[in-house]
Amino acid sequence: MAKPVVVVMGVSGSGKSTIGAAIAGRLRVPFEDADDLHPQANIEKMTAGIALDDDDRYPWLEVVGDWLARHAERGGVMSCSALKRKYRDQLRGHLPEVTFLHLEGTPEVIARRQASRPGHFMPASLLESQFRTLEPLGDDEAGFAIDVAQPVDAIVEEYAGRIGA
Repeated sequence: MAKPVVVVMGVSGSGKSTIGAAIAGRLRVPFEDADDLHPQANIEKMTAGIALDDDDRYPWLEVVGDWLARHAERGGVMSCSALKRKYRDQLRGHLPEVTFLHLEGTPEVIARRQASRPGHFMPASLLESQFRTLEPLGDDEAGFAIDVAQPVDAIVEEYAGRIGA
């Protein structure tokens, strides 16, 4: 069975990096955090509390998409917000077979999670704009959502069960 290429998506603080790394470990595939692929200008903008616009995101998503395409054969997990359908479409342009795991939760749950990660460049003040931007997966998109209001191990087990791994 071929190993999947999956994007673990959701708003900041949903656990994308933690859960993505855990899923990659379970599947024995490489993991990459899209936050580590942002250009310095994007990081500086977010650190200043300024939301990125589509012009900021486009080149970053191209780098993310290139990584996904390079992992088509051996599988891989990428944590990436991928909040809008058009961003996910851009990633699918690099690898049509990519699937998405949307880590969803209420603003209250996510705010508590976000507060527990001091020093991250994405300030909590941008969480509201992330929820406004979020377009959940459409019925015609490959992937599914899992509620983040459960332990990491339970999320990984649910994901693995749903893909038959």
